Amino acid sequence: MNVLITGGAGYIGTELVYTLGELPEVDSITVYDNLSRGNYNLFIGHRATSPKVKFIHGEILDSRKLRSTLKGIDVVFHLAAKVTTPFANTDGHIYEQTNHWGTAELTYALEESNVKQLIFLSSTGVYGNTIDPVTENSLPQPDNFYSISKLRAERHIKRLEGKIKTIIIRLGNVYGYSKSMRFDAVINRFMFDAHFIKRITINGVGSQHRSFIHINKTTEVLARLLKTDIPAGTYNLSDKTLSILDIVDVMKNVYEELESFFINQNYTGPNLEVERQSKLLEYIPLPETNLEDELREFRTKFTFYPG
Repeated sequence: MNVLITGGAGYIGTELVYTLGELPEVDSITVYDNLSRGNYNLFIGHRATSPKVKFIHGEILDSRKLRSTLKGIDVVFHLAAKVTTPFANTDGHIYEQTNHWGTAELTYALEESNVKQLIFLSSTGVYGNTIDPVTENSLPQPDNFYSISKLRAERHIKRLEGKIKTIIIRLGNVYGYSKSMRFDAVINRFMFDAHFIKRITINGVGSQHRSFIHINKTTEVLARLLKTDIPAGTYNLSDKTLSILDIVDVMKNVYEELESFFINQNYTGPNLEVERQSKLLEYIPLPETNLEDELREFRTKFTFYPG
C-alpha cells in the first residue's frame, strides 16, 4: 500500500508518518508539504521509518505537482491546512486559499487518479458555538474563517463520493507531545507556560468548553482506518470535553506551584461540546485515559525543568 500525506511535516503528520511506518502493509509514505510553518522536525532524529518515506516539497494549490504526486498512490491522508489558534478570525484570505481552494485542487487531481481511499481531517469547529452537545447529525454552523473554510473543503471532498472511498474526520482539539507540536493549542500552551513560567493566563471566565483528543489516539485511529472496513462518511473524533477551568484544575495537580491569572473577565468565549460516542467508535474504540496521567507524561518530554 502506497500512502500520501499532505501536510505530512506538521503536528499530526509527523506522528502519523511514524505510526504508518510501523505497519507492514504500508510499502511507502510520501510526505507532501510546503514547510510554511518553518518546522523541520520530521526530518531529524528518527530513522526507523526512513526506508519507506520520501518527501516532496509542494504547494497544495499546485495542481500539476499534485497530479504527478498521486501516480501510484493508493490512499491519501489530507492534513494540509492553515491552522492558527486563537486567531481563527484573522486573515480570511489565507484560510480560503489553503483550506478551501487547496482542497478543491486536490479533489480535481484525485478525480483523474487511481487513488482508492481519501481520509480528510476536518474540524469539530464546523459546528460553531453550541449550547447542547453535538453529534454527526448536528447541523454545522461555522462561525469563523477557519471553520468556514473547513466546511467548504468538506463539500469538495463529498464530490468524490461514489468514485473514491472518502472518510471525513471532524477532529477535536489535539494535544500532547510531538517533535512538531503546536504551542498555540490551548493545552500545549498551558503546559509550556506552567513548566517554564509557572503561570498561565486564562482569557475570559474559563467556563467555555472544547472537545479534545490526544495526539497518540488521533494517529492510532487514522492508522487503523487503513485496516478497518468502515462505511464512507463523516465522523467526529473527540475524546474529552473539558472547560478551561477543568484543564487548569488538573494542571495544578501536575504543577503544585502553578499560578493562574484571568484577563478579559467579561468574555465568556465560544462553547462547543462534542458527544464522545461517535459513529466512528463503533468500529475503532478509543481506550480510556486519564488527563492527569497524560499531562504528567507530557511533562517528562521537556528537556529541563527550571529552578
